[in-house]
Amino acid sequence: MEESGADGDGPGLEVVLPEEGRETPRCPHGPTLLFAKVCKGGESSRRFFACSACRDRKDCNFFQWEDEKVRREDRFVKFCGLGAHEQRFCLDCQLLLLPAEVASHAAHSTRLVGAAQLRRPSLLLRPLDNKKSQAQFLFTERSARFLLDALAARGFSRLLCVGAPRLQELAKLRSQEQDGALKSLLLDIDSRYAQFYRPDEFCHYNMFNHHFFGGEASSGVLRAFLAESAGEKVVMVADPPFGGLVKPLASSFSRISELWRKLSAALIPMVWIFPYFFEPRILECLPSLTMLDYQVDYDNHPLYKHGKTGRKQSPVRLFTNIPAKDVVLPKDEGYRFCSVCERYVWSLNKHCSKCNLCPSKDGREWKHCSACERCVKPSWRHCQACGRCALPDHPCGSAHAARGCFLCGSLQHKRRACPASAARRKNR
Repeated sequence: MEESGADGDGPGLEVVLPEEGRETPRCPHGPTLLFAKVCKGGESSRRFFACSACRDRKDCNFFQWEDEKVRREDRFVKFCGLGAHEQRFCLDCQLLLLPAEVASHAAHSTRLVGAAQLRRPSLLLRPLDNKKSQAQFLFTERSARFLLDALAARGFSRLLCVGAPRLQELAKLRSQEQDGALKSLLLDIDSRYAQFYRPDEFCHYNMFNHHFFGGEASSGVLRAFLAESAGEKVVMVADPPFGGLVKPLASSFSRISELWRKLSAALIPMVWIFPYFFEPRILECLPSLTMLDYQVDYDNHPLYKHGKTGRKQSPVRLFTNIPAKDVVLPKDEGYRFCSVCERYVWSLNKHCSKCNLCPSKDGREWKHCSACERCVKPSWRHCQACGRCALPDHPCGSAHAARGCFLCGSLQHKRRACPASAARRKNR
């Protein structure tokens, strides 16, 4: 049975309704539809599966011929087996092309790719830039290699990358160099990476709701990876989008940690990469984490670049439950070890004897306020009217209101911890 997808008698596409009980391939938006081209004279055309929700290939590039039963790992193996002159990549569809697919991409921009590029898919794929859904920022080589080296120095042999594709590919390269000494698994919402990795190396995953798009088979890959890691040192590195809510992320990471706890009776060592100003929210959800001073920078971010100073530097930091003293930050990049705090800190993060800590969060040297009895940012001044430190041009009249609870006005808590808010949620 066929349903016409074109108006009139001209050329177009027809949607072919599947037979009862027949399963179709899945794309990021769910089960795909089977399409057939309408040819002049009633000639039959080769049918294909495509996304059911997106009609623009730029929005969803899934494409599979009906008669081509190619598993994702077979695609990469077959592609690598092609001659150098046949290994083409479609820039428009972001797809490795097999010979039978080249003709259908003739109107697209394609390029030849080599073995070195196939080992670095994050350099080949175009970063996603939809700030409302999937905006992709990728570690610089400096940050990615530092993370890998720091974790290797701690003896970790299993690496779970959650939204950190560049770290995954560097881990794979190191594993090849050291004959499989480092095993890694990537969980990422970008389904394009599936064409570059085996099923036991990549899972299509949404870290905001702990959803595996591949269902039980995909979530089973994570469980198998952790089970195989029992008796070894495994670490999770998570690099979520900065616009995401902290609580859902923390919930997903906790669920992964719970899987590990059942196997090892311990918390999973983890590194959560996020801006420093989220520290209170992160520690509220995961109090076992500590923020380190290391400044993470990104290749394709307009601001988060290495070498900038003051407020222009990257605000992205590492939150980890690995003992801070064991994460050695590079001395040649301006970090030093504070013997009192027993951790590595940025060179301008001076130890305060009154606070008994290295207080700076943003990379600038903070100053101690005797009235507030704490260290504050260098641009802040103590306001006698407000009884606290703030920017010189802050609105004095609303200072206390800004500090208190939005719902009841109490200065003792914020809205999130308000008893009235909790009662309201209970009565819904």
